[in-house]
Amino acid sequence: MPEEVLFETEQSMDRSEIASYLRTVADKLDAGDEIGLEAGDQHVTLAPPARPTFEVKAERETGSGPDELSVEFEIEWDEGESGAGGDGRLSIE
Repeated sequence: MPEEVLFETEQSMDRSEIASYLRTVADKLDAGDEIGLEAGDQHVTLAPPARPTFEVKAERETGSGPDELSVEFEIEWDEGESGAGGDGRLSIE
């Protein structure tokens, strides 16, 4: 299925700055509010349903330079639907 990027930004930040962004998203999810993203001339507002799918992925990318590690948090849902269940209970330590 083709993918349309609605918003994308990438920049180096302190861990505390990243934590602040994640807290804001968590607070909006808790409150059932829309999530607005803005950077430069880009802007998108999303309204996650009550039960979206939450994906956590840790990766190691190898190639021509040093290995790059990443952790990705993804919240996804079908437009116009209320979300789906999951296969197992997530634990983040």
